[in-house]
Amino acid sequence: MKALNADLHCHSTVSDGLLAPADVVRRASANGVELLALTDHDEIGGLAEASAMAAELGLNFVNGVEVSISWGDDQTVHVVGLGVDPGNAQLGIGLEQIRSGRDSRAARMAAELDKVGIHGAYEGALRHVGNPALISRAHFARYIVELGHARDVKSVFDHWLAKGKPGYVDHAWATLEDGLRWIHDAGGIAVIAHPGRYRLSKAERLEMFSAFRDLGGQGIEVISGAHKDDEIAEFASIARKFGFLASRASDFHGPGESWIDLGRLPDLPDDLTPVWSRL
Repeated sequence: MKALNADLHCHSTVSDGLLAPADVVRRASANGVELLALTDHDEIGGLAEASAMAAELGLNFVNGVEVSISWGDDQTVHVVGLGVDPGNAQLGIGLEQIRSGRDSRAARMAAELDKVGIHGAYEGALRHVGNPALISRAHFARYIVELGHARDVKSVFDHWLAKGKPGYVDHAWATLEDGLRWIHDAGGIAVIAHPGRYRLSKAERLEMFSAFRDLGGQGIEVISGAHKDDEIAEFASIARKFGFLASRASDFHGPGESWIDLGRLPDLPDDLTPVWSRL
């Protein structure tokens, strides 16, 4: 049987993507995606537009969001909520709390970048933002590329914006407990996003997965645009160990800026239970 071409993690201009919600859906449909979730960072404002376009194109669509979580010693973890009700009051209040801290973080990032000769970064980043309340590191990265200091966004993160680099600043997001509660209150399934990207030891990862499961977390992105073959094997094993549902996700942000295009992903291992079987 042909595997479903599901892509359950991507972004639009409502957060830090390059395409409008409707254009994300059009691109996914053109790429043969059969089930799509739009999961903007801490924001659900693009779901109505995306859902309407998906209905027009006959593409099955899932309401989603990616929630920013603080975990352990200054580690940011992302949890995707799939099948959430955008009208849920608790989810809306929680996401607003997270967004309210982004502007102050951006001002601190700009001050740090100014010290290493990258001036006007706050104003420059804002030129790349669709929603100023969602200013993020990706918007700063695009400005730094624009200035000619780096060849692409990934290089900016490697040299300026990752933890330990000149433009990185600490920030407290939601707790894991709060983030999962908001997703569950909205009727959603909580999925750990791109676990291979977190700078955690294997022991620390197991601790995170255990806490996530104990709080009612149900899924993990086994297939992610950021995962290499050995990581896919590792997180498939984690899904088996913890009984997690398995997700398949590009984490697409835009043409030329993402690890992989919408829907251009390997299939899940046959023995795993796909998260979309519960949506």
